[in-house]
Amino acid sequence: MTALDQFAAQKLRDLEARQLRRTLIDTARTDGIHVLRNGRRLVSFSCNDYLNLSHHPQVKAAASAAIERYGTGAGASRLVTGNHPPFAALESRLARLKGADAACVFGSGYLANAGMVPALIGRDDLVLVDELSHACLWAGARLARANVLAYRHNDIEHAATLLAEFRPQHANVLIATDGVFSMDGDLAPLPDLAALAARHDAWLMVDDAHGLGVVGGGRGARFAHATLPDIPLQMGTLSKAVGGYGGYLCASRAVIDLIENRARSFVYSTGLPPATVAAASAALDIVAGDPDLAAKPLRNARRFTRAAGVPDAQSAIVPVILGKAEHALAASRRLEEEGFLAVAIRPPTVPDGTARLRFAFTAGHADADIDRLAALMRERVLA
Repeated sequence: MTALDQFAAQKLRDLEARQLRRTLIDTARTDGIHVLRNGRRLVSFSCNDYLNLSHHPQVKAAASAAIERYGTGAGASRLVTGNHPPFAALESRLARLKGADAACVFGSGYLANAGMVPALIGRDDLVLVDELSHACLWAGARLARANVLAYRHNDIEHAATLLAEFRPQHANVLIATDGVFSMDGDLAPLPDLAALAARHDAWLMVDDAHGLGVVGGGRGARFAHATLPDIPLQMGTLSKAVGGYGGYLCASRAVIDLIENRARSFVYSTGLPPATVAAASAALDIVAGDPDLAAKPLRNARRFTRAAGVPDAQSAIVPVILGKAEHALAASRRLEEEGFLAVAIRPPTVPDGTARLRFAFTAGHADADIDRLAALMRERVLA
């Protein structure tokens, strides 16, 4: 073995010893609900396709038509020749849905955060991040080479204390949070964060990857509160409830123009394939036109939480924290034996000691499957 191979092998042994090694498993999604995995057909409660739109006939037809007209790839970055016509329709649709002036679509949500934050924030600035925010928010903050501080999860008082101490030392301040937290399913207190940002002349940025299409009548976390907060930077993905791939930022026209000039992950990345962009537009048309569909994932999540005897769901995501990685893995295997896919989530995705099953509920889950899953959790996992 080379020195590199020895290094990799030792790291893998260390992960294995802590029950943290991950492996890729072929998983064929046959529709919006079921998967084929390890030779078995399972009901999946681990997919973020909350509205099952990845298999919707209207969405697939839009993708097929775009392939026939524009081909399979963008061919270049969007600033060169990759800005194919479907982008304008998608960005207009996103801006209207989120109540913003304009939008910019990226290759993925991770690319959006990794490019957007450094385009707006520099060495003399401060980024305040909720400690449980998604990894790509942290990546963007660190790439900006700013002073990056974590505030305790959803703790407005702690965020205010940090701002009182550190705001005077920095030119610009960004407060960054998930709208719906990806591993816990709870919502950020966005009206309070918006008021805090206004008091300290800070910019509030919300990653709404798991809110769009699910909360706030489908419009996302900003619209899920009694008052409508001012959020100048609304970021999200097209890979969850929208059922496809990509990321976006909704903001003012001036901010979007700057992002298109300064965000390196936008400037130097090939544009999304035309089929992906057209499919996203078709999916957003469905979201905007069918608020009852957007209400179903949360309804199904709450059916589960009430039957299983766990805290009531705030979103389509329901975590059941089991502590040790081996406990989460054993519970996942037990459910798979019963015909359910519920993948164990382990550190570093979640903090040490909080390994869990993370259930994701969709509009298409059947009541009978939800009830049977809840009974198994109550009788076989949580007993």
